[in-house]
Amino acid sequence: MKKLLYIGLFAAVSLTSCKDEFLDRIPLNSVSEETFWKTENDVYLAVNGIYATLPGEGIIYEDGASDISFAQYPWESTATAVSSGIVSTSLNAGWNYETIRKTNYFLENVDKANMDDALKNRFKAEVRFMRAYQYFTMANKFAGVPLITKVLGFTEEELNVPRSSKEDILNFVLKELDEISKILPNSYAGGKSNEKGRITKGAALALKARLLLFEGKYAESAAAAQEVMGLGYKLFQTTQESEIDAKDDYAKFVDFKDAAEQAKFRSALRSYEGIFHQANEGNAEVILERQYVEQAQPNYLNTYLLEGAVGGWSSVTPTQDLVDSYQSFKSGEKVAVPTPQERAKRYAEADKSSFVQEFKNRDPRFYASILFETAPWNALTIDGGYKFKWVDGASNMSKVGYNFRKMVDPKANRDNIDNHSNIILIRYAEVLLTYAEAKNEATGPDATIYAALDEIRERAGMPKLDRSKYASKETLRQAIRQERKVELALEGVRYMDIRRWKTAPEVMKSIQNVKGSLAQERLWDNKLYLMPVPQAQIDLAYGVLTQNPGY
Repeated sequence: MKKLLYIGLFAAVSLTSCKDEFLDRIPLNSVSEETFWKTENDVYLAVNGIYATLPGEGIIYEDGASDISFAQYPWESTATAVSSGIVSTSLNAGWNYETIRKTNYFLENVDKANMDDALKNRFKAEVRFMRAYQYFTMANKFAGVPLITKVLGFTEEELNVPRSSKEDILNFVLKELDEISKILPNSYAGGKSNEKGRITKGAALALKARLLLFEGKYAESAAAAQEVMGLGYKLFQTTQESEIDAKDDYAKFVDFKDAAEQAKFRSALRSYEGIFHQANEGNAEVILERQYVEQAQPNYLNTYLLEGAVGGWSSVTPTQDLVDSYQSFKSGEKVAVPTPQERAKRYAEADKSSFVQEFKNRDPRFYASILFETAPWNALTIDGGYKFKWVDGASNMSKVGYNFRKMVDPKANRDNIDNHSNIILIRYAEVLLTYAEAKNEATGPDATIYAALDEIRERAGMPKLDRSKYASKETLRQAIRQERKVELALEGVRYMDIRRWKTAPEVMKSIQNVKGSLAQERLWDNKLYLMPVPQAQIDLAYGVLTQNPGY
C-alpha cells in the first residue's frame, strides 16, 4: 500500500495575508491562507503533514529512562538525566505544544474546504486522535497541563493559560477517543485518502484501553481492550526462515530435545523479531505506527541500537535487570543467574564459555532482543558470520556489555542503507496484555486472562502459564507484569509501568556492566513520579504556570 508522505505543511502555509507590494509577496515555497483550505487535496496534504508529529524512534528513550535500558548519551535525550534521578527544572522531558497547535489550526480551518463531508469528518477524527495522543502523553509526564483547543491569539491573557487538572485532561482525551472511534473505520482499502497506516477505530480504542489501565480504571480498560480484540487483529507469526538466517547456530545455546523443538524455537525467534522489520510492516499485529518512506524518511534505530563495529552508537542498551528477566524456554519459569561478582569472574575467562552458560535455554525473545557475547547474527553483515563482541571502552560501545537486537533491521545494515521500517506505537500484543492486567485487577483470574497470556507466550515459543502456580490475583499480577516487561521491552511503555505500579523506587537502582563495574549511578526521589514543568515555560507564562511538587 502507498505510504503517507508527510510534508512540512505548517512551515509552508503562510500565516500572513497576501499583499500587492513586491516585497510582501508570499515566497514561492510557501502557501498563503487565502489560497489554501480550498480543496479536498489541500485538506489531504494538511492531515498528512500532522501525521509527522507522531512519535518515532524516540520511543526507545522512554525505556532508556526506566530500569530496563540505559541511554548513555545525555545530548541525545533527557533519558540519561531522568534515569540518573538528577532532574532540574531546566529539563524539558516532553512539554511540547507543537502537535496541539497544528491540530487546533487544522480543526479551525478545515471547514473552509469544499469537499465530501464524510471524508472531512474522518480527516477531523484522525487529527483529533493525534491531539488526544499528545495530551495523554503530556498528562503522563506532568499531570495537569494547559488544555488548549483553539488557536491562541497574541495577547498576554490568551497566551498565558493555566494548567488544567490531570483529571480534566484525561476526561477530554477519553471523550475525544469515544467520539472519533464512532467515525474512524476499522481499516483502509488503499488508494489516496485511504492509505493503510492511517488512524483507525482500533487505534482509538487501544489508546483508550491504555489510558484507562494507566489510571486504574480496570473494568473499563478491559472492556475497551476486549472491543479491540474483536476487530480482527492477530499476532504476527512466521515459520519462514531465509537461507542466511538459517545459518545462525543456536544449538550451542539451547539444548533442543528434537528437531520439532528447534523448529518451534526458531519460528518464535523469527516471528518476534520480524514484527519490526520493514519487510513485514503493516502486518496484522500493528494497530498504530509512525510511517517512514523508504529513501526519503529514515529512522535511526540501526544507528542508535547497534555497536560501533557495525556502524552503531550503542545509544540505548539493555540493563542486566532486563537480561535477567527472560525466563527458561524449557520450564517457562525464572532462571537462576550468577551474582555480579561471579559474572565478572566468568567474563574474565578468555573463551567466555562459562560466561555464556548464563544465557542458555532462554525465552526465544531473549535471543531476538539482546546481543550478548558470542551471540550470532549472520543476517547483519554482508559476509555473514557476525558474532557480538563487547569491547569495553571502545568508541560507540555499550557501557553495560550488551546491545539491543530488537527493532534493528538487519537487511538495511547489509544493504548499507538507513533503516526505514515503521515505528510501531501500539500493537495487538499490548492490547492482550492490557486486557489480561485490567481483567485480573478488576475480577481476578479467569480463563480469558490465561488465554490472552498464552496467545502471547505461544507465539514466543514459551510454555503456557501454570494455572495452579498462578491461581491468585496476586501471583497472576506478577506473571502479567513479567510478560509486559519482556514482550514490550524498548517500546516506550516501561517508563509509565514502573510509575503506575509504584515499583520505581525498588527497580531504579544503579547499574553495572558485565565486569561488575558501575555503568550508571541512579538515585530515586518520589518527585520523579512526575517530571518538572520546564522553568522556561513558567517564565514565559509570567507565573501563571505552577511547578510540580519537589522541584
